[in-house]
Amino acid sequence: MCASVTSVLFLCVLVTGAGGAGQGRFTNARPTTESASAGLDATVRSIAARRSATWVGYRAPMVADSRQMCCYDTIADSTFSAGMCRLESGSGVSMSTGDVRDRSGTRIALEPATEFLVLARLEGGAVVRLRTFTPDCDIDAGGMPIVWLTDVKPDDSVAWLASLVTSSPDSGERRDRVGKTAMTAIALHPTAAADRALESFVAPARPEWLRSDTAFWLGSTRGEAGARLLTRMLAQDPSDKVREKVAFGLSVSPVPSALTTLVATARDDRSAKVRSRALFWLAQKAGKEALAAITNAIDNDPETEVKKKAVFALSQLPKDEGVPKLMEIARTNRNPEVRKQAMFWLGQSNDPRAIKFFEDILLKK
Repeated sequence: MCASVTSVLFLCVLVTGAGGAGQGRFTNARPTTESASAGLDATVRSIAARRSATWVGYRAPMVADSRQMCCYDTIADSTFSAGMCRLESGSGVSMSTGDVRDRSGTRIALEPATEFLVLARLEGGAVVRLRTFTPDCDIDAGGMPIVWLTDVKPDDSVAWLASLVTSSPDSGERRDRVGKTAMTAIALHPTAAADRALESFVAPARPEWLRSDTAFWLGSTRGEAGARLLTRMLAQDPSDKVREKVAFGLSVSPVPSALTTLVATARDDRSAKVRSRALFWLAQKAGKEALAAITNAIDNDPETEVKKKAVFALSQLPKDEGVPKLMEIARTNRNPEVRKQAMFWLGQSNDPRAIKFFEDILLKK
């Protein structure tokens, strides 16, 4: 039972709204309900054929994590403040992980969402916009009709969303407002069908934008299956630009093997650009593996540009790890470009040890 104190009641309402059987927290909407038991694609096509501009929406299961997808109007002291989302005119959705708090810093989501909302705007017989939210998000529908679909099967959802992805053009508003969002929504489904769809999106024949965007979600949401697929992309994808994004995907994966692959990429990848990018993301993760890989690149990489990027990567490490190594390189490395780069980043560090280092050099002269 929820307590009667006003603040506690408010929290209980939020939790009930997030986990109940309703459609979400909508205002200014004209809702109706319809079953999608005949198939999601067929149902959406039927609605599009007999209605003018309208939204259709449904709930889908979501991968495990403490995640909120909503709109935000304030970011202060690393605290997100949720604002009202405007379904029609809103420009986008922010995704946050971890505890969600209000302006006062009070935690307002007691349990992570296990489902998310998929909303598609139908106009002229086609999907012209796709949006996703968690059910605890406040949404202003702008007076629009919304057809809420029941009986949507997760695999049916993945198949319908995949059709929106593969029918998207390679550029333009429809790709950005429909195709990219549909791909993200697939990545949030905790099903084997989602893994298969994402695997199809990174085939070498697919557009670069799709392979690149999918790489991030493979790392951030798909666990072991995603890490394995990212490793395969590094070996097989013909585009260095895509493989740079793969390095980022590996850096956000919580799977231990992803870090191992990222270290190997920084050391051995055939592309200097990809090696450099892997070094950068390793520096953001820090740790012994990162320092060893960065140091190896400075000592052994055949490309001076990669060595310079590795020096920059050192500057991104925690100062107790990076600054001593930068001073060592500035003193002893045989490559003058590398020494110059190390001294530059020491100068940017504002670390007292760096100031003393420059003082000693100047006094010796």
